[in-house]
Amino acid sequence: MLHVPTIDISLADQDEVARQVDQAARTVGFMQVVGHGIPDSVPADLTAATDAFFALDLETKSGYRCPPGVNRGYTPPKAESLANSLGLASAADLFEAFNVGTEAAEFPGLGLSEADYETNVWPSQPDFRPAVEAWFAAAQGVARTMTRIFGRALGLGEDGLTRFTGHSVDVLRMINYRLPGPDVELEPEQVGMGAHTDYGIVTVLWADAVPGLEILDHEGGWQPVQPAPGALLVNLGDALARWTNDRWVSTMHRVAAPRVDGVLVPRRSAAFFHDGDVDAVIAPLSTCVDAEHPALYEPVTVGEHLRAKLAGSRGGTLTAGAEREAARLR
Repeated sequence: MLHVPTIDISLADQDEVARQVDQAARTVGFMQVVGHGIPDSVPADLTAATDAFFALDLETKSGYRCPPGVNRGYTPPKAESLANSLGLASAADLFEAFNVGTEAAEFPGLGLSEADYETNVWPSQPDFRPAVEAWFAAAQGVARTMTRIFGRALGLGEDGLTRFTGHSVDVLRMINYRLPGPDVELEPEQVGMGAHTDYGIVTVLWADAVPGLEILDHEGGWQPVQPAPGALLVNLGDALARWTNDRWVSTMHRVAAPRVDGVLVPRRSAAFFHDGDVDAVIAPLSTCVDAEHPALYEPVTVGEHLRAKLAGSRGGTLTAGAEREAARLR
């Protein structure tokens, strides 16, 4: 079974933290992070606000849908199939979601495109935006801390990767596993969220202590993972795997239809994706390439990489990297 280690990122010995992170990144691609400094009130406020929004009727929530290709606003149940990002046909996923992210206006003078740094839409509930923005800032802080630790672990210094994140494409996806009822018959192979890898540098995940999240082990089996008390789950994305020339792994994961004692139960999560600057070039890092480990990937920008992966999950064309991951899963 895959072991997901618990790592205290507040330790004074940051070299030891980097060593533990490197070990986890090489073997499982996931870690439980404690010592992150986020008070319990911040996720409590977030879940209260999102619970209130997702409890609204579908017609009201659908008023916050954005056009196809805009990674913001509300996504209704069965609108996506994440396994499609790896070329795997599957039933539509059960989750509904609400996305917010960094906007072009946050980086004046850079001339960033709103096609990559889209404008957020906000529900009318007065508590929603402040609670979400507070969690966004807290999770972003953890993601940036992890990015500095990654640089140290890769022998590049703490600014080794942060140079690619000055105007990072960051997205917070708040997810509700909307289930038709506890006794409903699901479609064959239908899951809460299909098998996929994340796309960027690092994901910071808050989730209920409810079964559902599963990661693919080295023998092709699915292993359950739940957040430890007070911990955040952190996992690596495809961009970081490419930067490290596959020294580190972006691990396949999914969310099974959440069940307790065989009965479908509700589940909530909030995934913060720290993906890097849209114009940053993803190419194998100098410390990850040598005569025995030649570069495995051609350079691609973060923007090109993200657009292709998002198109795959929504029925578009796959990247070569996505095809490779699909072959690995099959």
